[in-house]
Amino acid sequence: MSGYARPELLATTEWLAERLDDPSIRIVDCDEFAAYRRLHIPGAVGLKVHHYLKDPDNPDHLMPPEMFAAVMADHGIGDAHTVVAYDGSGGLYAARLWWALDYYGHTACRVLNGGFQKWHAEVRPLTSLQPSAIGGERATFTVRPGRDCLCDRDEVEAAIGREGTVIWDVRSKEENTGENPRQNRYGGHIPEAVHLEWLDLTTRGEAPELLPAEEIRRRLEAVGITPEKEVLAH
Repeated sequence: MSGYARPELLATTEWLAERLDDPSIRIVDCDEFAAYRRLHIPGAVGLKVHHYLKDPDNPDHLMPPEMFAAVMADHGIGDAHTVVAYDGSGGLYAARLWWALDYYGHTACRVLNGGFQKWHAEVRPLTSLQPSAIGGERATFTVRPGRDCLCDRDEVEAAIGREGTVIWDVRSKEENTGENPRQNRYGGHIPEAVHLEWLDLTTRGEAPELLPAEEIRRRLEAVGITPEKEVLAH
């Protein structure tokens, strides 16, 4: 983790393997629940909700605080736990859980670098058994809103062309150009947004990990994303 500004936001497979029996750690498999049931890291709980943690009444938005707190509690995630999130999708869904936890004030969360693929490739323990100790346990999760890491459409629109602010489109090239809008209502991108796909900050491959810190900085700087600027990512 050398060179990263916040290395404590990541967990290596070695670090996690040494702590599988640590009761202060809650491991969360962020892939679809059916995949979790087939095979997962021992002790991990599987998300029984959409892995973007969406508000079912407003699927463009994150769950409201009361619902989020209830979902975390139902999954055995409490105030005192350090959460280690992983997935088999390059960190896409694990990072979503990390962000949601951070937004609601639970900063003790790490994303497993390399995710399920790296764990599997290293022939580390796997199981299909769900942890019985968590099944009937309801933890206490306290939402502490106020983290300034979410902006709305009006804020993004006001930021277009603003000096010192970068709107960063992390989607695929085809989504950015409009060639393949996928689930988006419209193709194309926000005016003046820079494009750098999130996967381009990973090694891709069979067990994608984050690139070395200096390479990530180089790629960000190449599109104008530097530490002194405000960055609005979407």
